[in-house]
Amino acid sequence: MTKEEKVAFTINTLKELYPTIPVPLDHKDPYTLLIAVLMSAQSTDVRVNKITPLLFKKADNPYDMVKMTIDEIREIIKPVGLSPMKAKGIHGLSHMLIDKYNGIVPQKMELLEEFPAVGHKTAGVVVSQAFGIPAFPVDTHIHRLMYRWGFTNGKNVVQTEKDAKRLFPKEIWNDLHLQIIWYGREYSPARGWNLENDVITKTIGRKTVLDEYYKTKKSR
Repeated sequence: MTKEEKVAFTINTLKELYPTIPVPLDHKDPYTLLIAVLMSAQSTDVRVNKITPLLFKKADNPYDMVKMTIDEIREIIKPVGLSPMKAKGIHGLSHMLIDKYNGIVPQKMELLEEFPAVGHKTAGVVVSQAFGIPAFPVDTHIHRLMYRWGFTNGKNVVQTEKDAKRLFPKEIWNDLHLQIIWYGREYSPARGWNLENDVITKTIGRKTVLDEYYKTKKSR
């Protein structure tokens, strides 16, 4: 298969598997999505979705959030991990939203990246999922799969994002990054990976990845 055929096969397979695409983090508006994405760093979406209702019951907008202390926020979000840093970030960005943007989340990546505790990936998730602006935020699943599929060299997420944007049409970035995440979780996980269930990697996977998989399987 040529690179173009592999890309087309990937897009079509994901479209068949995920014709409708659920958004992993529960939210009701750009602000609650921003907070949820910030909380999801080095945590799971399932855990975050359990904690955000408790936080949003007290404060689901920046004006109510800044009325809470950093310690109060931290106490609520403790189960998601890295709570001191995240609580500080949530409080700080809420202040900044009020001071600079009248409490409204801006729609530009570069403006979002100026907020405390908001990195490139978080900004990408917010612009794509809250505003429908094309972005390709790369998480661990996308990074792993893009390498397994031979679409990137796997050096770092910056390179993976560049390669993804180069290979895939811009108009499907927002759907595709979510489809790849769901696929990675269900069919091509980092641990407990069964290649027989992973039709994309099995069909177009990088030769070294497939060889390594079979070698490891034999030695068990």
